[in-house]
Amino acid sequence: MSIKLNPLSEAQAKALEVLLEGAVPEQLIWLNGYFQGLTASYNKPAVAIGQQAQTAAAVVAASHLKLTILYGSHTGRSEGIAKKLGGLLGEKSISASVLAMDDYNPKQLTDEENLLVIVSTHGEGEPPEMAEDFHRFITGKRAPKLPNLNFSVLALGDKSYKLFCQTGLDIDHALKQAGAKELFPIVTCDVDYEEDANTWMNAILEKLAALQPAAVSTSATSSVQEEAVVYNQKNPFRATVIDKVKITGRDSDKEVYHVELDLNGSGISYQPGDSVGILTDNPPVLVEQIIERLKLDTDAPVVLKKTEYSLNVALRHQVEITLLTRDVIQKYAEKTGNPEVAKILENDELLDSYLWGNDILDLLVEFPAELTAQELIDLLRPLPARLYSISSSQDAVGDEVHITVATVRYENKGRNREGAASTYLADRIEIDEEVPVYIERNPGFRLPESEETPIIMVGAGTGIAPFRAFIQQSEVQKRKGKTWLFFGERRFYSDFLYQIEWQKALKKGVLGKIDLAFSRDQEEKIYVQHRLAQQQKEVFDWLQSGASFYLCGDMKHMAKDVQKTLLEIIQTQGGMSEDQARDYFKKLKKDKRFQTDVY
Repeated sequence: MSIKLNPLSEAQAKALEVLLEGAVPEQLIWLNGYFQGLTASYNKPAVAIGQQAQTAAAVVAASHLKLTILYGSHTGRSEGIAKKLGGLLGEKSISASVLAMDDYNPKQLTDEENLLVIVSTHGEGEPPEMAEDFHRFITGKRAPKLPNLNFSVLALGDKSYKLFCQTGLDIDHALKQAGAKELFPIVTCDVDYEEDANTWMNAILEKLAALQPAAVSTSATSSVQEEAVVYNQKNPFRATVIDKVKITGRDSDKEVYHVELDLNGSGISYQPGDSVGILTDNPPVLVEQIIERLKLDTDAPVVLKKTEYSLNVALRHQVEITLLTRDVIQKYAEKTGNPEVAKILENDELLDSYLWGNDILDLLVEFPAELTAQELIDLLRPLPARLYSISSSQDAVGDEVHITVATVRYENKGRNREGAASTYLADRIEIDEEVPVYIERNPGFRLPESEETPIIMVGAGTGIAPFRAFIQQSEVQKRKGKTWLFFGERRFYSDFLYQIEWQKALKKGVLGKIDLAFSRDQEEKIYVQHRLAQQQKEVFDWLQSGASFYLCGDMKHMAKDVQKTLLEIIQTQGGMSEDQARDYFKKLKKDKRFQTDVY
């Protein structure tokens, strides 16, 4: 057979041109695989070719299913799930557009037929930055009627916050109000989200197959399986503690440690801006107090997720006991029938107050009830990993990862309290011992791609951690952009974290400027937002010249105060109205020039 440069007839060439016009990358990839399949079967018997043609027809029909997957992510979890689902649908030859919410025009919703929303909730019920506009649109007065839309929502959250998965719940409610029909009911996921996310994806695959039966002929039995991830929360790497140094002074009322962990042999990689997940245990004293309070046998068998443990082991390693969540209080109220517990749930202010600083033992002491070992375990949520912002650049430290840990200790109601992970690292783990860890990616907190982009870094307390990584990375890469650090703590002499390193960085020119705010060194408290206001003209000049602004620290107070101050700077120095300043600030976020790592 001779092969011409273009063996197609004129009609075939025109048909191909029409087919390819406006084709998106996912469609081109599918067509490539389809034509390869036809080529491979060219010399097969006619019956086989006929079967191939039938399968191809089914696949083409499946590709006609119109589907959009939108994700709104803060740490990248929602994005990862969305892309994984897009890949699984691709295996079934169902083409899906996978888009970040801030890359999607919500007015297009009226043109959609099938919509999947995967979105996290940031803090107390707030949408992640990339989801703000979509959330505002779909829950606002401009939301259109959507009677022809099928949808489903996967909501990610953290039950330690009162408004658990609120962003996803808001969007789900708004879509129902708009007349859209559920493909599958909303699924809400706690921090241990993988199993619930996989259940939702399996259900979605089945529902979409039912909408387009032809799609199932190629892979009817496929389903979501666990990814072959080497190290994650379910399969952590046991990193050896290389060093642990207290970096606050003797007179400080804070206890902060610099911890270095060895990743040698793991193959783990990370970037500045990522976090380390620490699989902790619970304070032994609290475990003993809970068992004693309920007069239970420490070795009593209990079952958690189909695995049997002794009560002591379950309380020590498997369930959350140092923090209370609304969900736990709800279960306790239902189990005990105690009207006083129910009153806490009915009053938001009372609930907020009770969630802060109390643990499961407080609930057992203040509202006594008889519980079996299994009933106790059934009340509690799985013990989630604790995330710490990485304070090192892998390019600078090699097979190590560094974290900065503020130890949580306080007294409440006559009893000493301890943070689970922070006291685990401070008190119960020593040098040369092993800590179970994994890396939590944070693609929303990254150095600029251009090495010449100026950066402004604002951090308070252990919020300094990622900026240590940024400066190490800048030195290794010989980045040319200007750098400016604002750091706040309580006292200069006892709380200036990594002081010598910052001084060296200034001397080398890796760090260009530093402004410090030590709130307790004078009668009037001074915080980082005050230093920003004092330097507002230069701060705005940096923004105007293309600088990226980074913020790390406490979400409830510091982060909100800094954002408020930055808006005021933009309005004042830019000669803008309040609405214009908000639009300027919104564009900073859209362009990834305002990034946060807050907790």
